Amino acid sequence: MVETSFYAALGLGFLLGIRHATDADHMAAVSTLVSEHRSLTRSCLLGTFWGLGHALALLGAGIATITLRLSISPALERSLEQGVGCMLILLGGHALLKSLASWSLRTHEHAHGEQAPRHVHLHPDAGQRHDHTYLLRAGRRPFVVGLAHGMAGSAALMVVAAAAMPSPIGGLLYILLFGAGATAGMLLLSGLIGLPFVLTASRAPRALALMQVLAGVISSGLGLTLL
Repeated sequence: MVETSFYAALGLGFLLGIRHATDADHMAAVSTLVSEHRSLTRSCLLGTFWGLGHALALLGAGIATITLRLSISPALERSLEQGVGCMLILLGGHALLKSLASWSLRTHEHAHGEQAPRHVHLHPDAGQRHDHTYLLRAGRRPFVVGLAHGMAGSAALMVVAAAAMPSPIGGLLYILLFGAGATAGMLLLSGLIGLPFVLTASRAPRALALMQVLAGVISSGLGLTLL
């Protein structure tokens, strides 16, 4: 009976991790990152990097809480939330600047041949490199954002719940499954968030720019709310 309850708690941790990925501040942060890309694969990878950073922060906090008996004070938790708020404002501002700059950079006029009419081409991925090195560099930002989110808000409550497990190993397993659930949830969500950007990149560039602005405004607004 005890063993069944233990496995049920671990399964619940995974499901709560998926639910945790849908927090408004998480989705706002990832939206600003995904808005810079025009590929579902890249969008999903960014969400995965966010989840890995988030899980690493939770694991570190869990080890400190469960094995070293350290605690997260309300003052520290509030400071972490304010740090996330500042980060959301910076991400939102960056998205707004990118949307304004990309409008002028992606559009250019040129003629094909001497008699051909002049026309406009839109290049959704202008300036982006298509190699693994680029993806790793692009993944650094969502990884750091995930680290910052890892110990703010409801994640701190999750660490307390893990500490209540019957054994330290059980508590760490709970954290790992929670982190895995959050990573899986953000992978799916980042793909869904990235889908409108992919579909409008070449068909409706004005709508694309408006969505980028919207992502920046929402992120900045949530950041101000946290502050």
